[in-house]
Amino acid sequence: MESREFQIPGPGESLDAFLLVPESPVAGVVLAHGAGAGLRHKNMEAIAQALAEEGIASMRFNFPYMQAGGRRVDRAEVACSTIAMAYESAAAEIAGPLIVAGHSFGGRMSSLAVAQGFISPVGLIFFSFPLHQANKPDRKRAAHLNQIDQPMLFLSGTRDDLADRQLLQAIVDELSTARVHWLETGNHSYVVLKRTRSNPLSIFSEMAKQAREFVDEVV
Repeated sequence: MESREFQIPGPGESLDAFLLVPESPVAGVVLAHGAGAGLRHKNMEAIAQALAEEGIASMRFNFPYMQAGGRRVDRAEVACSTIAMAYESAAAEIAGPLIVAGHSFGGRMSSLAVAQGFISPVGLIFFSFPLHQANKPDRKRAAHLNQIDQPMLFLSGTRDDLADRQLLQAIVDELSTARVHWLETGNHSYVVLKRTRSNPLSIFSEMAKQAREFVDEVV
C-alpha cells in the first residue's frame, strides 16, 4: 500500500494532502474534512484506512482556513474551488474513476462543487451529511441536491443530531439518484452505543463496505 503526505495547489497557499492507495484500487475518493478538524483527525484517518481495506484509494486534504490555523470555515466559493483543485490533484495521483466525498462540512461543500459544475465525478459519498443545525430540522442545506445527476450515497448515524432521520430519508427518497445507509447507533462523530449496537463491524468498516458496494455499482 502506498501512503504519502505531500502538498497540492490551493486557491492561495499550497495545502497539505495525504494519499493512501491500496494495491490495484477499484476507484479513488477525494475526501474532504469537516468544519472542526483537518485531514489528520483520527476519524479522517479511520475512514481512509477502512476504504483502503476495501480496495478504494483516497486523497484527503486541508481546506485553506484549516491550513492557516483558522476556526471559521471558508466561504462556499473558496471551498468549492479548493475541492476542484484537490480533484485535479487526485486525478494525477490515482488511476481510475474518482468519487468526491467528505465528512460533514466537507461532504456538503463537495455536493455544492458538483451542483455548481466545478467538478464531475462518477459519484458522491457523504459521511455524516450535516443537513441542519443540531436538533433543528431544516431542508435548506439540501436545496441544491436535486441539481446533481450523479449517484449519491449518504452514510448517516441513527443518532446524528445534525441529520434528523425522517427528514433525511424523505429528502433522499425525493432524489432519483440517491440512497441512504443508516449506521446503527452512530452519532455525527461516529461514536456508537456498544451495548445496543447489533452490527459486529466497526462503524468505519461498515461505512467502507457500503462505499465499496456503491463503487461497484457506479464504476
